[in-house]
Amino acid sequence: MKYTTVTTLKMVVGLSWVLGWGGLTGCSVHNPASPAAVTPAPKSFRVMSYNIHHGEGMDGKVDLQRIADLIQAEGADLVALQEVDKGTQRTDRRDLGAELAALTGMTCVFSNNFHYQGGEYGNAVLSRFPVKRWTNRHFQMLKPAEPRGLLQVVVDLPGGEMVFMSTHLDFSGDGVNRWSSVGEIEAVLPQYAGLPVILCGDFNDVPTSRVYRRLSETFDDTWVRAGAGDGFTIAANRPNKRIDYIWVSRNAPFTPVKAWVPSSLASDHLPVIAEFQFH
Repeated sequence: MKYTTVTTLKMVVGLSWVLGWGGLTGCSVHNPASPAAVTPAPKSFRVMSYNIHHGEGMDGKVDLQRIADLIQAEGADLVALQEVDKGTQRTDRRDLGAELAALTGMTCVFSNNFHYQGGEYGNAVLSRFPVKRWTNRHFQMLKPAEPRGLLQVVVDLPGGEMVFMSTHLDFSGDGVNRWSSVGEIEAVLPQYAGLPVILCGDFNDVPTSRVYRRLSETFDDTWVRAGAGDGFTIAANRPNKRIDYIWVSRNAPFTPVKAWVPSSLASDHLPVIAEFQFH
């Protein structure tokens, strides 16, 4: 597997800048300046998975500030984003991931799944933890469909490295591409040599599906472990389906203790959030 590495350079003013380099096409990193002060290791952290619909809310307006405000209000430390634009015509050539990083003070890793309207379209990760390396896997679509991928970001938690993944599976009705993509997700796991994994995304399938059952053989659904209620995430104004998930590997040194879905009209999806406590 080919990785892009992030190196931190200490500036004389005590600020850290994260620079990414390497040969990974379609990936980019943006990290605003952040203080280098040492803080106590947290006992817990929060994860959000959010299909942001290229920043367009239910009112038809592209407004990243309200997405950033939601991330901040919910205290998310790691955010898996789907449907992220970079340089497309419909979002005025803006780099949505970089803008959200600037608005939240987080590091953004973006990975392109296909070129669209003169720009790029794919998944992203926002992180308050140091990013060590990342890679993107383009899924093989067995049937003609919009290209999809799996963004894999290794972050440095207080207890060691963890793999944080953001994905968006095909929405076709027969589920053939989704089934195949789950197989590709399973195929990358041995390459991480036992590191804990949190897999997030829009899986375009409900808990009664065979895709869900297959994922449940490898991961725990944090909603089942720690959520209450139905956990519906779409449509944002009248949610009636649960298709967005936060999955955690069973070797993780942390446990989901709470999961919830906040109300918002900033996208056509609602975000799902989980809080984890270290053992």
